[in-house]
Amino acid sequence: MTPSLIEVDCRSEYKADERPRHVCVGGRWMNVEEVLAQWCQGDRMPGLAIAEYFKVLADDGNEYLLRHDRDLDLWFLENQW
Repeated sequence: MTPSLIEVDCRSEYKADERPRHVCVGGRWMNVEEVLAQWCQGDRMPGLAIAEYFKVLADDGNEYLLRHDRDLDLWFLENQW
């Protein structure tokens, strides 16, 4: 799957865009029921874009892998199951 630009509404507490609450895929907004996994890339690896990944379960029953590019402040859909 080619990553695609998407809209994500996040909960912000200690920092901006801390956890996704809603995600818009194919023009349809869905609630994020659960964050199944979360990890970062590039914080300690020069040359890699700094990004946060979230594997989430949405209220449509599907799992989505979301990537937040922190430098560009953009969200991408990386995969869907």
